[in-house]
Amino acid sequence: MKTLSVNYSKLKGKDGNHFDSLSLTDFNKFNSDILNLGAISKDGKYFEALAAIYDLENFTLFCNQIDPHLVIPEYLNHFLRWLFREISDEFIKEKQEKYILLWGRLPFFAKFMGDGVLFLWDTTKLGLTSIGNIVVSLQMICDAYEYIFLPISKKDFVKFPPRLRCGIARGQIISIGDGNDYVGPCINVAARLQKIGQLSFVFSRRGFNPVECFSKENQKSFIPKKVAIRGIGSEELILVDKDEFTLLSRDEKKLFSDP
Repeated sequence: MKTLSVNYSKLKGKDGNHFDSLSLTDFNKFNSDILNLGAISKDGKYFEALAAIYDLENFTLFCNQIDPHLVIPEYLNHFLRWLFREISDEFIKEKQEKYILLWGRLPFFAKFMGDGVLFLWDTTKLGLTSIGNIVVSLQMICDAYEYIFLPISKKDFVKFPPRLRCGIARGQIISIGDGNDYVGPCINVAARLQKIGQLSFVFSRRGFNPVECFSKENQKSFIPKKVAIRGIGSEELILVDKDEFTLLSRDEKKLFSDP
């Protein structure tokens, strides 16, 4: 996304009042090019993907503190550097002299969304085990935010987001313009899932067969639940962290039903 950079001046109108004004050149700069998508009319490319959205819980409250402009940029710089480094490290299986062996492929696309980040993986040529490894790694990063990132952050910030939430879904996406952005139902589903109740890690059951995606140990970590998702469906099947679900209050658990 580009920034609109223009020069305003005050000019008197025919009615004698003064108004903000722009040169015709600057005025015409406001068009769809500001989205920086490239050739929007170009045919999009469909392919299978995994969408994961990380969201900073209570980020709005964090932004409402006194003089947020002195805090927000520093915090986001700290957080985003940590997040990308954590994702990179989490996928490392083995380091060799000139190569890095990975548990799964890295995301090919990332987009900052104001209070979080969208990551996309191309799953066209990935096996279910590799896709499962991505899910497990993403969950570990949610845990690392609480146990590693926050203790460090307490030295420099207050009222910081207490948790990193994550929603994951698989499906088809389509490229927009020159591949500068992507749309697809799975992105919308991932965005909804990371906001379900008090859970911090949720992924759609669609496209994730636990027996084929996860080791026997990890299979025990996730349990299936049905839940209503606004704008998606009244009975969506999801997988949640068993231990986290157990800690929910009785009222919170009422949002979910067994399949």
